[in-house]
Amino acid sequence: MITFDPERIGQRREALETEMQAPGFWDDQSRAQQVSTDHARLSRRLARYERLQHEYEDAKELFELDPAFEEQLAEQLTPIEDELERLQEDALFTGEYDAGDAILEIHAGTGGTDAQDWAEMLLRMYQRWTSDRGFETEMLEASPGEEAGLKSATMAVRGENAYGTLKAERGVQRLVRLSPFDAAHRRHTAFAQVVVAPLLPDEAPIEIDENNLRIDTYRATGAGGQHVNKTDSAVRITHLPTGIVVQCQNERSQASNKATAMRVLKSRLAELEEERREAELAKERGAAQDIGFGSQIRSYVLHPYQLVKDHRTDFEVGNAQSVLDGRLDGFVHAYLLAKAAGRVV
Repeated sequence: MITFDPERIGQRREALETEMQAPGFWDDQSRAQQVSTDHARLSRRLARYERLQHEYEDAKELFELDPAFEEQLAEQLTPIEDELERLQEDALFTGEYDAGDAILEIHAGTGGTDAQDWAEMLLRMYQRWTSDRGFETEMLEASPGEEAGLKSATMAVRGENAYGTLKAERGVQRLVRLSPFDAAHRRHTAFAQVVVAPLLPDEAPIEIDENNLRIDTYRATGAGGQHVNKTDSAVRITHLPTGIVVQCQNERSQASNKATAMRVLKSRLAELEEERREAELAKERGAAQDIGFGSQIRSYVLHPYQLVKDHRTDFEVGNAQSVLDGRLDGFVHAYLLAKAAGRVV
């Protein structure tokens, strides 16, 4: 089991400080920026650990003085336990891009209008969850469905470990419910695909041959309001060798939309390469779990009973509405622990 190790993190921070104090440290701007970012991240982790440890010791001392405070102290310790669990998660982020920002895409799949409604429900779920986690989000694109919901949506998620955390959500998600779009109110099954990629910096060293791109411009018809503002300069880019399609309509100018779409495309290509590496590792380990954009990871059943179950870890919650309201931490934590143990990829 991988655990949070404050001593090891402290030693790593000291090593980074030594490197930062060396002559000529800023001669290599890219390396210097990476070292500075890593140092700041480790410093924040240690500060959180020390604060939580201090709060725990205070609560313990108060209980020893007067056990009558047991009930109030138990309530006080709950958020401390939750934050300690987050620190444990930090130790699980070992991938190249895990500590950075992410691109989250949602695409309606099989199921017609129900699938498009399901895509919008997932967007709402992720917006609530990322807000609760303290991440910042920015809608880049939202394409409305014919009758309801969304055909697709793209959101940038920024914050420490955003990509490492959101990787737990990539794959196909299935909804079973009584359809509000069926006059006979029959049970329907709908699917939506969640794609997660690292949000790379503009200067990321990923070369893209312009001859491999088809670039289309169109008038945005976004849902507006909670999604994105309408513009006249939306851009759609298709990467012909892979078939990856990205689009952006949130910026004011066509040039800005194209720049953002290119950045998203670089991120998707980096994710594709990471998936290939994971597939090779899974093959070497003999892991049976599928990975990739097409694998079904979770089912949300609203009828004839309520249950949300993750098919990779078997973690499940009976209160489906609470999950749809953004309570995803249990699923993410179970996945991260299973991945660290080599049970999933």
